[in-house]
Amino acid sequence: MTITLRPDQEQLLLDIMRTGSYENAEEAIGSALEILHSQNEWLSENSSLVDAKIREGIAQLDRGEGVTEAELAAYLARLKAQQE
Repeated sequence: MTITLRPDQEQLLLDIMRTGSYENAEEAIGSALEILHSQNEWLSENSSLVDAKIREGIAQLDRGEGVTEAELAAYLARLKAQQE
């Protein structure tokens, strides 16, 4: 199989390989595919839970229990500051 990468994808792959975590492109792409497979498996196994959480969030918004965009931005900024 031959795969053609867009220039931005190729640059990302080169950046990843420069970290020294992977010896070659095949190894890096193999790891990415394993992660993608794992994420897809998790989503498939937990789709009903995710759907329930989405429905719960929509119901909360319908009841006016949401936060404003400014409140969310401030909360995310505080979380980011804690990580730094």
